[in-house]
Amino acid sequence: MILLFSLAACGGIYNSPTVTAETTAVGDVTVAQINAQNLAAANGSPYRPRTLPAIFSRTTGTSGSAVGAGALPAAAFLPEDRPANLPTLLPPPEDPTAYKIGVGDVILLSTPNAGDTVEALAGLLAAQTQRQGYTVQDDGAITIPDVGRIRLAGLSLEEAEAEIFQALVGRQIDPTFSIEIAEFNSQQVALGGAVRNPTSVAITLKPLTLNTALTAAGGLAVADRDYASIRLYRGGKLYQIPVTAYLSDPSIQTLALKDGDSIYVDTEFDLEKAQGYFAQQIQLANFRQSARQAALTQLETEIGLRRNELEEARENYLTRVELDSVERDYVYIAGEVGVQSRFTLPFERTASLADALFSQSEGVPNRTGNISELYVLRASNSGSGVTAWHLNALNAANLVLATKFELRPNDVVFVAEQPVTALDRLVSQLAPSIALARTL
Repeated sequence: MILLFSLAACGGIYNSPTVTAETTAVGDVTVAQINAQNLAAANGSPYRPRTLPAIFSRTTGTSGSAVGAGALPAAAFLPEDRPANLPTLLPPPEDPTAYKIGVGDVILLSTPNAGDTVEALAGLLAAQTQRQGYTVQDDGAITIPDVGRIRLAGLSLEEAEAEIFQALVGRQIDPTFSIEIAEFNSQQVALGGAVRNPTSVAITLKPLTLNTALTAAGGLAVADRDYASIRLYRGGKLYQIPVTAYLSDPSIQTLALKDGDSIYVDTEFDLEKAQGYFAQQIQLANFRQSARQAALTQLETEIGLRRNELEEARENYLTRVELDSVERDYVYIAGEVGVQSRFTLPFERTASLADALFSQSEGVPNRTGNISELYVLRASNSGSGVTAWHLNALNAANLVLATKFELRPNDVVFVAEQPVTALDRLVSQLAPSIALARTL
């Protein structure tokens, strides 16, 4: 008799939580099914994910001040003597190679006139035309708006086209474009001495030959060709071509020139004067190289300071996030899940029901959780009433809907327990009472 009274008294000890359509303390509870037809309505509630601070999208940039090369050395001049004859010393033959883009070159990007393509590349090219030039900077890269920095120095035109194509595809921009070199500034051949217009001639896509370079300088300006010579300085070595040999031999006239070559036309065969001219060219090149290196060092220092400032600001913000001092949006996970927890909605994107279930909560245990009774409890915007979005995942195919159902701040994800689990827990609570009754 006492045992039966104890069982009756313990009948209300364990109450399994459930979700039912009824009136509660927060208002009426409405149960709605999560299916393909209702998914748009469930995701239609307005919500804008919180954004990261601007310091996480800001870059250090590459702007900086340049360093001057200083005064250039004076031209060399020494007395000259005429020798009896002029030997010919030609440089070793060079196989022509594809033009390599270098610092100072201007790369021109062009797009077709189609309207859709122009709109797709609106952040890439100038607004008024379909053609925009980009100068290869000291670090060998160009900067394209909305794409970023692309390193092109040392690449052929075909390789540069492939590099830009990959960058545009990576940014999901229509990669319909053409590329050409508008200005050739990185590879030069210097000409001086007995020419009409001493100058520097740029090397372009077409190989630069000796006769083309001399023509660009206005041609030879020598009174006595028998004692005039063309000096070619290349790679630390000095080569010599008598003017008479140059004029009579077409193979010498079409001699291919290289970047950094210096040509000096001497009217009286003065080797020391030629060496002084080339020494001046070397000194000038060293000055420019030193100035460029100083500018790069200064720029790297400035970028390093800006980078350290950004990193410190980002670390401070992340520390505030770890200390929970930054306002965030949360979803609460309860019921028969692996771990009941608070799920933090991510920055700058929405999270799905599947994200919350299979991250911190570690999913639904097969032994205790009732996967057919999975709910997302969402309060109405007015503050009165709750919509219980129900997902029956007993058919595992319905879990696909969990990956498309978007969560909102303060949603409560609830998973009911298996009926046998409720019975097992009730028995476990009654067991002490039954054992006590047996002792009486």
